[in-house]
Order: sequence, then C-alpha cells, then structure tokens
Amino acid sequence: MFRFASPHMLYLLLLIPAMIGVFVYTVRARRKRLERFGKQSTIAQLMPEASPRRIRNKFILSVCGIACVILSLARPQFGSKLKEVSREGIELMFVVDVSNSMLAEDFQPSRLERTKSAINRLLDGLNQDKVGLIVFAGDPYVQLPITSDYRAARNFISQISPNLVSMQGTAIGAAIDMASNSFSSQSEGSRIIILISDGENHEDDALAAAAQAAEKGITIYTIGIGTPEGAPISIGGEFVKDEEGNMVVTKLDEQILQQIAISTGGGYIRATNQSMGLNEIISQVNNTEKTKFTSTVFEEFDEQYQYLIGAALVFLLLDMLMISRKNRILARFNIFRPSKKV
Repeated sequence: MFRFASPHMLYLLLLIPAMIGVFVYTVRARRKRLERFGKQSTIAQLMPEASPRRIRNKFILSVCGIACVILSLARPQFGSKLKEVSREGIELMFVVDVSNSMLAEDFQPSRLERTKSAINRLLDGLNQDKVGLIVFAGDPYVQLPITSDYRAARNFISQISPNLVSMQGTAIGAAIDMASNSFSSQSEGSRIIILISDGENHEDDALAAAAQAAEKGITIYTIGIGTPEGAPISIGGEFVKDEEGNMVVTKLDEQILQQIAISTGGGYIRATNQSMGLNEIISQVNNTEKTKFTSTVFEEFDEQYQYLIGAALVFLLLDMLMISRKNRILARFNIFRPSKKV
C-alpha cells in the first residue's frame, strides 16, 4: 500500500510547468536577439563555445532535482506488509437496528445517525479489543466481520442505512443468532453483544435466541433508542402513513430489550440525546475476563522520502558540474570524432 502523508505539498509540482514555460520563452527571446546580427550558421561559427544543448540539459537536471525535492516533501510512504500481533481484550459485536423506524427524529438528527455517531466515538477509546457489526431489519446481515482494524470499522459504520437490508421489520432474534455465530473466540466472558434498537415490532422469538447466546457464554447489553411518546418517520422528506392515511408514529418498546439483557446477565440502558449509554456499558465490560488472541494488521507506513532526496542531490550536483559552454580541452578527447587517415 502506498500513500503520501502530506499530499497538499504536491501542489508545488505546478511550479514545474511554470518553469518550463519561462525557460522556453527565454530561449526563444535569446534566439530572436541573435538573429538580428545574422544567420544562425554564421553566429554559430562566431560563438564556437556556445552550446544550447548543454543549457537545455542543465535545465532538465535542475527540473528533475526540484521535482524530487517536492515529492519528498509530500512524504511518500509504503506499508503493504502484514504482521500478526498478540493482544488481550474482548470481542464486541454491535447489532444495529436499521429498520425505517430508526429514521425517526426524536433523536437528532435521527435515531440511526445518533447511533452511528456514538459508535464512532466509542471506537476512539478502544485499543486491544475486536469489533464487528451486524445490521438488521426483517433480515440480519454481517456488515463487518470481527476485526481489530478500527479504520475499516469506521468506514463500514458510516455506510449504515436502511438501504442495506431488502426486507423491513425488526428480526431481533435472527440478528442475535447471527451475532452469536460471528465471534472468532470461544472464551466465555470475552464475547459481548451490544444490541441497539427501538425494540418495536419484533417479529421472532428474541428471548429464545438470547437464551441460546447465554448458554454459549455470550453476554448481551441492550440500548433502547427512542422516546415512549414516539415520533413520525420521515423518508425522503415525506412522512410514512398507514393504509388509512394516518401518520405512522414509532415508539420505544423497552420491555423486550430489558428481557434480553436480563436473560444473558447483561444490562439495559435507555439512550438519551445527551448520552447513548455506550460508555457505561464499556465500563462494565472492562471488568469482564479478557482473552488472548492474535490479529493480522498492517505495519506502520515507512517513510521513503530519503530516496527522493538522494536522487535530487544527484540531479542538482550534475547540474552544478555541467558547464553551459563547450570545454575546449575536453573536446580534444571526443572519442566519437572520426580519425584522420594518414
């Protein structure tokens, strides 16, 4: 993998076309001034040491040197090697409801956007733990397999939307089953599911799925997002209405979320606009037994600017050593000159 650590420095490369333009203009202006004194062939005989080719070559060397300096300032880096590191932590599987009811705006800017923002902030405080992501509505989908790559996690979290699922609904039980089978570790106490939903319209036996997860040593913490009073659902600027034309209002259903958490030894928290409750859950999770696991991660990007600096020094040194006029002494040793016949 290749990248520039300071890509804004590449704008300095715009100086190269400007330098070329100035050089071409200068050469043409010099040629026009010389043409006033006579033909080019005659002037060349009067100026035997003049060498337009050397002037051009010196300019090319200086441009190459400056270009290398600019590229080095942009700090090219390589980091394509993978390495395995040993860590001790827990595995967190986020199970996020993406049904249309999560678009309600009783949380600003919406329940779903508030959830995404809270998870992203939580990742800033994680270090040794693994995370995964499952989204669900009528069906669950693994959005991100369990990983320690927080950069990839943030990318997948930013893409969460109801469009990720083809069937609407709230299949909490199926989502719990999928999450239970998505962990890489089998150590009890080190596998945590954090379920975030408004709890409304659950369509399957979520408590049976939670009981099976508890048998595997998995703890489920639930977060209820929404208000008991509820809020209308807005999709594309239009409010959702039922078959009778009445505006649909989605309300928080805490009962099922509380039962799921209690059945697995976890806990339930009602989210507010001030706090989603994730930090409170993590503080409890940190007291659980951690497990050792290995993770494959990219090595840190290595700086490669020194090679460009070396190339720039070579180009600029050659530019300094090359004189702009022909050297009479060196001209005598021209090995390409045809030998005179005796």
